[in-house]
Amino acid sequence: MASAPATQHQEYVGYDTITQQMERKFLKRGFNFNVILVGESGMGKTTLVNSIFASHLVNSQGRRTAQEPIRKTTEITPVTQQIDENGVKCRLTIIDTPGFGDQCNNDGCWVPVIKYIKDQHAAYLERELKPQRERIINDSRVHAALYFLNPGFPGLRPLDIEVLKRLTEVTNVIPVIAKSDSLTTEEREHYKKKIKEEMGFHRIQLYPYPSDEDDEDDRALNLGIKELLPFAVIGSEDIFVENGRSVRGRRHVWGIIDVMNENHCDFIHLRNFILRTHLSDLIEVTSQRHYEAFRTQQLRQIKELRAAQAAQAQAAQSSVAGGNPQAIQK
Repeated sequence: MASAPATQHQEYVGYDTITQQMERKFLKRGFNFNVILVGESGMGKTTLVNSIFASHLVNSQGRRTAQEPIRKTTEITPVTQQIDENGVKCRLTIIDTPGFGDQCNNDGCWVPVIKYIKDQHAAYLERELKPQRERIINDSRVHAALYFLNPGFPGLRPLDIEVLKRLTEVTNVIPVIAKSDSLTTEEREHYKKKIKEEMGFHRIQLYPYPSDEDDEDDRALNLGIKELLPFAVIGSEDIFVENGRSVRGRRHVWGIIDVMNENHCDFIHLRNFILRTHLSDLIEVTSQRHYEAFRTQQLRQIKELRAAQAAQAQAAQSSVAGGNPQAIQK
């Protein structure tokens, strides 16, 4: 029996509305975005984050006076706030690490930071493996780490190298030059070049990572980001009026530095990178790269532990049977 000829007009089905369905569900549910700040006190971590999100989200946890004692250990202090912009709900968690790198001997100061990140992976895995797990698992995994480089040093310190190597294994690391207005334009470019060379020498792999799924536009965008790393940033919550317009910046004796001016610093590039071009990718890479590596390692260890326990039980049973002739006859 011959098949009927195809009609010239195809009836509209409507499966292309799936993007609208996904958008409605996404807007209703919202999403989590978690950022950890790693750097010593006085690097302007809190100010930068408040500047990025244009809101007073985090209070300073650093020392306010020289007389205040230095923290002996790194204290992890997460702060979560709900942000709503044009109907999109974001549960933003900022994790500060006051006390990091503030000691004369900073050996092991990174341990609480790495432990916190791995603990969030472990908590997510535990909820995921429950027999009756939640339909939507609360995501407390760290999606990005802003690592603050001290412009007062000529390059990467041994502490920076050690911490960056460990951090890049568990999360997406974005290096920033803190308070870059303390450097001249020439000093800033020289500092960036030196940092890139040292990171390449020590094989420190930073986000964004190359992917086979990237198209030509993605590769061009990521290449531009790589050229800017590390971001030379200036944060400020102060607003000044300059020539009749409001300027967010820092006042010096010679004038005002405009935080939003890309000729003054890389702040606008950093904010666009984190929020406008790579926010979704940061969350996805955390899940598919860092969490998946942690999950695979944990499940392998569980499998090996169970195999070892089974082997021990079998050996014990054989030992009991070997010492009992009646057990052998049975």
